[in-house]
Amino acid sequence: MTVHRAPESFELEDYLAAQERKSLLRFITCGSVDDGKSTLIGRLLYESKRLFDDQLATLERDSRKHGTQGGEIDFSLLVDGLASEREQGITIDVAYRFFSTDRRTFIVADTPGHEQYTRNMATGASTADVAILLIDARKGITRQTRRHALLVSMLGTRHIALAINKMDLVNWSEAKFNEIVAAFHIFSGNLGFERVTAVPLSALHGDNIVRPPPQAAWYQGPTLLSYLETVEVVPRGGAEPFRLPVQWVNRPNPDFRGFAGLITSSVIRVGERVRVVPSGLESTVAGIVTFDGNLDEAVAGQSVTLILSDEVDVSRGDIIASVEQAPHVSDRIDARLFWMAREHLKEGDQFLLKLGTQTVPVTVIAVRQKIDLATLTPVNVSSLGANDIGDVILTADYPVAFDTYAESRCTGGFILINRESFDTVAIGLVSGLGHSSQDQTEVDQSRAQKTWLKPPSEKPWRSVLKAISWRITGSLDTMVVAFFFTQNVRLSAAIGATEVLTKLVLYYGHERLWDRIMFGLIRSGDGPR
Repeated sequence: MTVHRAPESFELEDYLAAQERKSLLRFITCGSVDDGKSTLIGRLLYESKRLFDDQLATLERDSRKHGTQGGEIDFSLLVDGLASEREQGITIDVAYRFFSTDRRTFIVADTPGHEQYTRNMATGASTADVAILLIDARKGITRQTRRHALLVSMLGTRHIALAINKMDLVNWSEAKFNEIVAAFHIFSGNLGFERVTAVPLSALHGDNIVRPPPQAAWYQGPTLLSYLETVEVVPRGGAEPFRLPVQWVNRPNPDFRGFAGLITSSVIRVGERVRVVPSGLESTVAGIVTFDGNLDEAVAGQSVTLILSDEVDVSRGDIIASVEQAPHVSDRIDARLFWMAREHLKEGDQFLLKLGTQTVPVTVIAVRQKIDLATLTPVNVSSLGANDIGDVILTADYPVAFDTYAESRCTGGFILINRESFDTVAIGLVSGLGHSSQDQTEVDQSRAQKTWLKPPSEKPWRSVLKAISWRITGSLDTMVVAFFFTQNVRLSAAIGATEVLTKLVLYYGHERLWDRIMFGLIRSGDGPR
């Protein structure tokens, strides 16, 4: 006889402990529009038996009302919940779903494929460990596929599942599959992905989601769910130097002063030396306070209050860091931007830069280049348009503490905010340490192009024509006045011609004289003084 455990013997604590022991994987689905991202997630939830009966009943009812698969279940409706998404049959906003298997727990973000909503895709990719990049087997790699691949690479995702979807529409052609995989490897060779795993599948019919497809005996790789359960991702923050962006100065009474924030990387212990940046002051950790009590050490992901042994000046926006590997401090930042606004980004534009807990006014002093999505090569430009990815140089009103994005995602990534509307207009990644403007004064003076306070934006020949036309117009008036007094046509014409010639000569001679006088001039990229 088999003895089954009685229902009342179920221990909630044991279940929760088992869930805590599972690793968490964050992943996104991305790719071009109508490549099947929402359908894939719906199928993944369905095939892994993670839907309740009431969810299935609602899905069947919604499929009859909003579905695009005739009488069949439309799995995309599991994540496309907005009314406008169901009306148009597209994904607009990022939809997050949590599910769990026996081996791992997952948080998946379904991101839009339309170019218009690329900013939403970038938001979902910013926290992803793995990206499932879908490609329609019929269309192959598109411009939006390239843009999404570049974005996930920029944002630090190093593991890619290249999901070749709708294989049933190309009769599970091995040649077509290999052609797309080879093209993607050529395109992504310089994007820094650690590993790209190609998986052929049909999200609509559930082939190769959980079970291997019988139509593709030539494929010997993992199913999509098997890949997600086994892919090894290095946890973030563990190998990075200690960073705690100060969010709040905790001062409940005269006898207590601590600095609260979220530890973004590494570990801190009582007695360790730390440095406060950008001030550069050093001190020792005298205590680590949390809501549950004092700790001897704290790790990345914990919100704590640090007590320092010295009375140092620390404010919101400062970073408490390790002494050995402190952040960079500069008022100039080299950055790669993903520009999201409709208006073009150009030199001289001003924004608010939010990096960690600090917000500082910045100015764009140079737009260096943008990335060609077809070849991934840089192209020299003077501005960035909507959804462009390019490199710029920013200067802040005062020194800022930061890391490069390769060193730390939390203290190397930022957003740019419009000063008037407070809309987020760009996602930025610190790509290099910009030299301080004070250190570069001599170099700037030797290289600077002298311009007037309002530099001309027109061509030189147009400026000359404007000057001549204005002098001729003024001289005609002079001729009319002269003829009124003299009643002599030849004398009046001579007076007008003389005025045109003498004023032109005197004007350009006057311009050359003032060009040698430095008073009132500024350097390119500087503001009025």
